[in-house]
Amino acid sequence: MTERRGETFVMESDAGTVSFSTFVLGLASSALIHLGEAPNPETGGAAVNLVLARQSLDLLELLRNKTAGNLTIEEEQLFKTLLTDLRLRYVQKQQGK
Repeated sequence: MTERRGETFVMESDAGTVSFSTFVLGLASSALIHLGEAPNPETGGAAVNLVLARQSLDLLELLRNKTAGNLTIEEEQLFKTLLTDLRLRYVQKQQGK
């Protein structure tokens, strides 16, 4: 089950297990941190770094392409939703919004 809390995504699963969706959400959270949409867990502050945000987006897209044909419907929808949201946020940050 995916739940959205603030500007981060949280995947509820059995304790100690990491699902593919949890892994993807972790990458998406990294992109949100680099977009300045979520605080950096190391510093507690929010800062925009578009280079690292772009790398996170590219990594998510690469992973989606490499796993094409092997994803469940839910996993494909998760990728689609996350990438659409993150790309929109990235463009807005590029435009200074």
